Amino acid sequence: MQVLHKEYETIDFSSLKKKINSWSDEVGFQKTGVSDINLSMAEERLTNWLKLKFHGSMKYMEKHGSKRYRPQELVPGTLRIISVRMDYLPQEQEAAINQLNDNRNAYVSRYALGRDYHKVLRKKLKLLAKRIEENIGEFGYRIFVDSAPVLEKAIAEKSGLGWIGKHTNLIDKKRGSWFFLGELYTDLPLPVDDDEVSHCGSCNVCIDVCPTKAIVGPYSLDARRCISYLTIENRGPIPIEFRKDIGNRIYGCDDCQLFCPWNKFAKPTGEKDFAPRHNLDNAQLTELFYWNEATWMAKTEGSAIRRIGFERWLRNIAVALGNADTSAEIIEALEFRKNDKSPLVTEHVEWALNQHRK
Repeated sequence: MQVLHKEYETIDFSSLKKKINSWSDEVGFQKTGVSDINLSMAEERLTNWLKLKFHGSMKYMEKHGSKRYRPQELVPGTLRIISVRMDYLPQEQEAAINQLNDNRNAYVSRYALGRDYHKVLRKKLKLLAKRIEENIGEFGYRIFVDSAPVLEKAIAEKSGLGWIGKHTNLIDKKRGSWFFLGELYTDLPLPVDDDEVSHCGSCNVCIDVCPTKAIVGPYSLDARRCISYLTIENRGPIPIEFRKDIGNRIYGCDDCQLFCPWNKFAKPTGEKDFAPRHNLDNAQLTELFYWNEATWMAKTEGSAIRRIGFERWLRNIAVALGNADTSAEIIEALEFRKNDKSPLVTEHVEWALNQHRK
């Protein structure tokens, strides 16, 4: 962010903030808040989490030092952070539960069914910044969408967008937790919003339903056990101890959100970019396992799924096929990949075939 040597004395920041909220609604965000840059409490939580090695192989969580929890070090001149929320649930939750409950089906985390959210939110944040600039002239800002050392959930909590639940996702008591977050670091001294407080109470549903027991305590997630980590961040073999519990989840996991009581208030989004593509919300495992790499590249264009690569896509599906009910169709699909060029894939295929030999 360019730090502008500009006098802001003539600006009514209370009025500007109201306009920002209105413009934010117009460009497609569902809620907007403003926080200061004091993230000392989040700093302590992150430091302790890293000490416990709960981040696994995500070495990027260790990088950049204090820039992650001291916004003014990441972007000099930052005084405030505008935090935005954008809902993404593509359809009623019942459809997701039905897909999950049939082990012949492939379950893809709801956030990845449509267009890559990074692109969608970044475009809208640029539109918001443009509206501000048109109103007050040039100002200092920088946009982030899950793309830099930014503690977005802690910032959103301070901005009043929700509270960090026991599953470590952000929850809004009126709309649940099916939403993305984005930030605009700025040098505008806007009025800040009140922090949100936790409303989880004695509820432990997310802890109880986690398939791999990755939520090791309230507000504490061991990513090394999390299915989202195992199927997305993890580049190597999936540890055998977790393979059965992964079930038919081939990209991410939503269980802690699907069964959270607060998500009874969640509503499907009207954002067309988040609508499911290529039948990924209703696909069968065998269908996806037969895709060649060219087909996979074509069908994941513009999707967050692209980040894991074709090899890990096959690895994940092989595990899910090993967990499906035994049938000739399942065995035939696994045999089709038995001699794949990737040792990573063939090892998981062999494991899957062994599950059907028992």
